[in-house]
Amino acid sequence: MMKMDVLSLFPEMFAGVFGQSILHKAVEKGAVQYNIVNFRDYADNKHNTVDDYPYGGGAGMVLKPQPIFDAVADLKEKAESNHARVILLCPQGSRFDQKKAEELAKEEHLLFICGHYEGYDERIRETLVTDEISIGDYVLTGGELGAMVIIDSVVRLLPEVLGNEESHMKDSFSTGLLEHPHYTRPADFRGLKVPDVLLSGNHKLIEEWRGKEALRRTLLRRPDLIDKIDLTKEQEKWLIEVKKEYE
Repeated sequence: MMKMDVLSLFPEMFAGVFGQSILHKAVEKGAVQYNIVNFRDYADNKHNTVDDYPYGGGAGMVLKPQPIFDAVADLKEKAESNHARVILLCPQGSRFDQKKAEELAKEEHLLFICGHYEGYDERIRETLVTDEISIGDYVLTGGELGAMVIIDSVVRLLPEVLGNEESHMKDSFSTGLLEHPHYTRPADFRGLKVPDVLLSGNHKLIEEWRGKEALRRTLLRRPDLIDKIDLTKEQEKWLIEVKKEYE
C-alpha cells in the first residue's frame, strides 16, 4: 500500500476530492492511504503562527522552517520510513508530466508540502525536499490544488486501481503520443458517423487506424512530442502518409 502524507494549512480542501471517484475507490481497494495534516499544529509558539516577515524586506510573508521540519520528521517516524519522497509544490519546480507520475507511482511513501503566502524559507527547500514540482507556468494561491493534481495522476497508475489494467497504458503521453479519438454508440448521431473501420471488426485495421490517428493528433496539436520519441518503422510510414495529407 502506498502512503501519502499531505502538509497543508487548509486540510479541509482535500475532503471532497479524496472522498470521490477513483481516489476513494483506491482507498477501498487498499492501494493507498491518505493522511492530511495541518502543519500549524506543529508550531512551537503560543499563537501557532507558521509564517514571518522575510529578512531583507519585501512583500508578503514567508513560511517558517520549524513547523514543517518538525511535521516532516514526525510523519517519517510514524511511517517508519526514511525513504519518503518529499515533494514541494512551487512555481520554481520542474514541470510535472506523465513520466514523473509513473516514477512516483513506484514509491511507497510520498509526502507533499503545500505552501501559502510569498514562499518557503529556503532551508526547507535545501534540507527536506527531494522533489520540487510545478504543474504549470502559472501561480496559484497555494500548493493544495497542485498536490491534488499530482496525487490523482499517480493513484490511477497504482496496481488494480483502474478496472482495466491496460487503461492507462495507452493514455495520452504514456506512449509519448496523444491518444487516438474514441467513439461509442450510436454509430450515426444526428448525421455524424463513426469511422467505418471501427465497425469492421478487423482488429488489425482498427489498431492501424488508431496508431495513425494518434500520430495525426500529435502532429497537429503537439508536434514537439514527436521529436522526443523513437518511432517504429511502421509509425514512420504512417507519419509520412499523414503529412502528405496536409501538403
